[in-house]
Amino acid sequence: MPKSRPTPAVSLAQQSFLEERKRRRHWIMTGRVLLFLLFLLLWEAAARAHLIDAFIFSSPSRVCTTFYQMLLDRSIFLHIGSTLWETLLSFLLVILLSLLIAVLLWLCPSLSQVLDPYLVILNSLPKSALAPLLIVWLGANQKTIVVAGMSVAIFGSILTIFNGFSQVDPEKIKLIYTLQGNRMDVLRRVVLPSSIPTFLNTMKVNIGLCLVGVVIGEFIGSRQGLGYLIIYGSQVFKLDWVIMSIALLCVMALLLYSLIHVLEKYCLRYL
Repeated sequence: MPKSRPTPAVSLAQQSFLEERKRRRHWIMTGRVLLFLLFLLLWEAAARAHLIDAFIFSSPSRVCTTFYQMLLDRSIFLHIGSTLWETLLSFLLVILLSLLIAVLLWLCPSLSQVLDPYLVILNSLPKSALAPLLIVWLGANQKTIVVAGMSVAIFGSILTIFNGFSQVDPEKIKLIYTLQGNRMDVLRRVVLPSSIPTFLNTMKVNIGLCLVGVVIGEFIGSRQGLGYLIIYGSQVFKLDWVIMSIALLCVMALLLYSLIHVLEKYCLRYL
């Protein structure tokens, strides 16, 4: 039987580099955790020492107590589930529609030139200004909140993906035409595969923007969700609800971003 080729040994310099890199990541993660714990400790201590008004600024213990009480009556699951579902639905619709529209604009250059200034204007428009109109047009329901979430992300997503299409290597496009391919062949074999990293980066941005849009919609036209808890809690001076909802939104944004980041690493591994 043929002998297998021996695996080359890692040099001492490489081992030292890898260990130093691992040690650095460990210290960075430890520093992040310690900084967060220090913030919580100082916040709690300031509230207990009456350096800040606990009624206005709350405290970590009051936030945890509020969360535990809502956990017991299961109301927190309704609010988290509502915001999460609306965010994911608006995110998926943004991804599908922005990809389809970007493909259409690439296939029709004249149409892209006509629509370009309108897309730029709509992307720059403060989306909170549209929320009251959406309530009047669509009513105070979940559909309005999903549309509000989409409105924050979709125009920027279209522009980013279309710009990614436009920056594809022209030599690869010439090669497809040289081999008697048409514009659809260029799209399928060159433009879309080359734009996957841009598309994945756009997804990472869009998940946060959709969450922002959903919360804006819940401020105005909802009776459930974390955005509703924030606006209702501020109105009735239950500021523990407000701080707790903001903290849950931070955790939700972190988890959603991390999920997209894992998906990106998995996809790029096979490119």
